[in-house]
Amino acid sequence: MDITVVLVPGFGDSSSLHWQSFLERKYVNVVRVQQRDWFSPVREEWIESIDNTLKQISGKIILVGHSCGAIAIAQWAELHPVSRRIEGSLLVAPADVDSPYAMDEIKVQRPLPVSMLPFKAVMVCSDDDPHMSLDKSHAIAEVWGCPLVVLEKAGHVNADSGYGDWLQCETLIESFSEMSVLKSR
Repeated sequence: MDITVVLVPGFGDSSSLHWQSFLERKYVNVVRVQQRDWFSPVREEWIESIDNTLKQISGKIILVGHSCGAIAIAQWAELHPVSRRIEGSLLVAPADVDSPYAMDEIKVQRPLPVSMLPFKAVMVCSDDDPHMSLDKSHAIAEVWGCPLVVLEKAGHVNADSGYGDWLQCETLIESFSEMSVLKSR
C-alpha cells in the first residue's frame, strides 16, 4: 500500500529553498497542506485545512510539520485521536506559541497541545532555535510521547539556517514504515 507524505508548513509557508519544498519537488507522493493565509494563522482554520487535505487522500499518511505546522498537527491530533491512517509524524522545530516572546502573529495558535500523540512521532529541534528553547523542546517531546532528535546549531531548521535538501529528514520519514515511503519523480 502506498503512503502519502503530507507537508504542513508553518508561518509564512516554506520557501522554494526550504527542505519541505525540496521534498515536494523530489517525490511524487508528497503533498502540501494549503492555508488561506500563511501570514495570519487562525488556529481553527489551520487545523481544518489539515483535515480537509487528509480527507482527499486514500491510504496511509505520514505527516511532516515544520514550526507552527508541527503545532497544528498536534492540535489536529487532539481532535482526531483515533485516525488509524496516520503511520507517523515528523515534527520539526515546533514553535513555542505559548512563550511571551513568541511573534504576535503566531500567538493565535495558543495553547500548545498537552496530549500524548495518538500515533508514532519523532520531534526534531535545534539547541539554538530562536522559537523554542531546548528545555521546552524536551518537555514538549515528553508530553507528546515522542523521541527527540537534537541538532546542533541548526537555528529554526529552515532555509535561513541552511536546511534545503535535508537528507536526514528523508531518513526519518522512511523510518515510520517497513516499506519504502518516498517515491521518486
